[in-house]
Amino acid sequence: MSKILGVAEIKKQFSTVISEVLLKGEHFVIEKKGKPAAALVSIKELEIIEKAGKKEGEKGLLAAIGAWEDFDDLEEMVSGIYEERREAQDRSIEGLA
Repeated sequence: MSKILGVAEIKKQFSTVISEVLLKGEHFVIEKKGKPAAALVSIKELEIIEKAGKKEGEKGLLAAIGAWEDFDDLEEMVSGIYEERREAQDRSIEGLA
């Protein structure tokens, strides 16, 4: 759960807040005039967020290629799909023997 702090409070406790993010993995939402304005997260989490954002922006085949890196057993999965199609009785597919 993220901790919510105002800008003034962040200014007062900046060193402590940074330590909590770095050492404890805490998240902070920084409010300005009572409204969320920014978030403070670790560099590791920022990299994950940025990587996810890049994948969302990709479309079509490029997105599929980028998604492959998330599957460690992709070759086994594809082989399993081909095997299921070979054994399927409901319809035949030419060239899949």
